[in-house]
Amino acid sequence: MRILAIDVGTGTQDILLFDTEQTVENALKMVMPSPTLMVSRRIRQATSRRLSILFCGYQMGGGPSAWALRDHALAGLPAFATPEAAQTLDDDLSKVESLGIKIVSDDEVKNLKVDVVIRSGDVMLEQILSAYAFFGVDAKFDVIAVAVFDHGKAPPDISDRKFRFDYIRKVIANGEGLAGFAYRRDDVPQSMSRLAAVAAQLGGYTDAIVMDTAPAAILGALEDPASWPDDQYSSVVVNVGNFHSLAFHIDEQGVLGLFEHHTGEISPGFLEELLVELASGQLTNQKVFDSMGHGAEIFRIPDSGSAKYVVVGPQRNVLYGSDLKPYFAAPYGDQMLVGCYGLLRAVAYRFPNYREEIVTSLERKEVIQPDW
Repeated sequence: MRILAIDVGTGTQDILLFDTEQTVENALKMVMPSPTLMVSRRIRQATSRRLSILFCGYQMGGGPSAWALRDHALAGLPAFATPEAAQTLDDDLSKVESLGIKIVSDDEVKNLKVDVVIRSGDVMLEQILSAYAFFGVDAKFDVIAVAVFDHGKAPPDISDRKFRFDYIRKVIANGEGLAGFAYRRDDVPQSMSRLAAVAAQLGGYTDAIVMDTAPAAILGALEDPASWPDDQYSSVVVNVGNFHSLAFHIDEQGVLGLFEHHTGEISPGFLEELLVELASGQLTNQKVFDSMGHGAEIFRIPDSGSAKYVVVGPQRNVLYGSDLKPYFAAPYGDQMLVGCYGLLRAVAYRFPNYREEIVTSLERKEVIQPDW
């Protein structure tokens, strides 16, 4: 069987075409610019030429794309957006309009005359399949799995940070573990609006899952045997992303605790401090939230004080040389595809009919430790 796994980040979209009939290391891989970066470039090109823009399609990852559209409007240039696409900037459309971006309905779009139409969306499936076709690759797949980061659609009176962390905490408390963050296409909670938008883009595929990027990366890091907890050490696994850092403390029984923070708000020293306190079970939600993070939760105090630290993510370099002596995980010899490997495990979890074939292909018969 084949799985097309796409991990959509802020900087890159990481793409894996997994085939159970070959070794994982031989799977075809692409690391390409993220959809939000590509949309941002198109908007800024239009801005430099002083052209009018219609932003339409699905809600997608913000950051670069949202900043570019905001800057276009602030430059006094015509900018229009359909309601769903406008949620890329903010769930509160009045805030989007306050930037000078006019919200237009689908009916209004039919009669709208603009210079450039920019279609939004996190899944660039047509382009991905075209790239495979160029190289003569048979890109047929049985399941498509996509990961994106989702703050969720918080009610007006609730902080986005709190809303997302409450969601993370509830998923773990439900006992499904990291794979619980993956949903079959028709089962996505509507409160997770970006995941729902991706699911809508995948409407033509019966077997599809969507998942949050950060738990996917943690799950993928655990594909590296050196990351596993054992009877001597628990594992503190942190994904240091471009915008967010999420860490889970895990032992052989499951998740002991976790925290999520904004990467740009924490120094390397403060990140180390948070990781040590997570490992000891002493980290508080207030400490994380009051320093502009999302939150922290301790479910169980570890039986042993011994923990090893595992790092993945595009900003993992912040822990190079750390006194924690972290292990930089590289499942199947590849750090960049960590989220995709997590998606493979999530597919095995959500599709029992594929589980044995996927797990058999992924799992090693033995773990060979280096002799040094």
